[in-house]
Amino acid sequence: MTNSFQFKEFDLEGLQTLEAMAAAPRLNQWMYETIGKRLSGNILEIGSGIGNISECFLQDNKKIQLTDLRENYLSFLRHKFEGKKNILGIEHLDLVHPNFDEFYGNKFEKYDGLFALNVIEHIENDVQAIANCKKLLKKGGRMVILVPAYQSLYNGFDKALEHYRRYNKKTLAQLFETNHLKITHQQYFNFIGVFGWFFSGTVLQKEIIPKGQMQVFNKLVPLFKIIDKVIFNSLGLSVIVEGIKE
Repeated sequence: MTNSFQFKEFDLEGLQTLEAMAAAPRLNQWMYETIGKRLSGNILEIGSGIGNISECFLQDNKKIQLTDLRENYLSFLRHKFEGKKNILGIEHLDLVHPNFDEFYGNKFEKYDGLFALNVIEHIENDVQAIANCKKLLKKGGRMVILVPAYQSLYNGFDKALEHYRRYNKKTLAQLFETNHLKITHQQYFNFIGVFGWFFSGTVLQKEIIPKGQMQVFNKLVPLFKIIDKVIFNSLGLSVIVEGIKE
């Protein structure tokens, strides 16, 4: 896309979306089951938001460092998680800071695993974002990235959430290959979500994901998980790629 977005210190649309997601704990748990099993040791979460997925890692007794770009999210995370067992810290992190090496050099090669869920699409220079993620990983560390799938689905939701683009397996894998990360897994996720995204965002032209829609979706997650297995994760609203820093 040719959109250009100005950074908003307070992201109302993003917050409302995260709150809608919080109303779908089964979806969050499904997402965690899909990506969390791939990560161990000291784990870094890029873009923790209000902690929807962070909580799943803690419930599974995994050690995790929470980060975000916005201070309002960091304040929320500190209130909710600070002092809890297995929290490695809650800190500001800007993946494309112009002085990234200077500001975050103390974290280089510190983490065994790293993940970013619905983050990279918000960053114009996604190649640099992945390059900086790689710097934070130990040798042999694993990176898991989940982003929205299929540029043809780009609609009012994406624009309101300031998504620069959507991806497919090939375009997301290219980010890993460009940064010399060995790809170990690729898949799509949440096939049925495609229809809800298209209907609400393209047909109804909504800009915020309806909380009621997420609550209904949440009840049907067990069925949707079966459908994903039946189609072998060959299509979905999101795409996931995992890679190793060799």
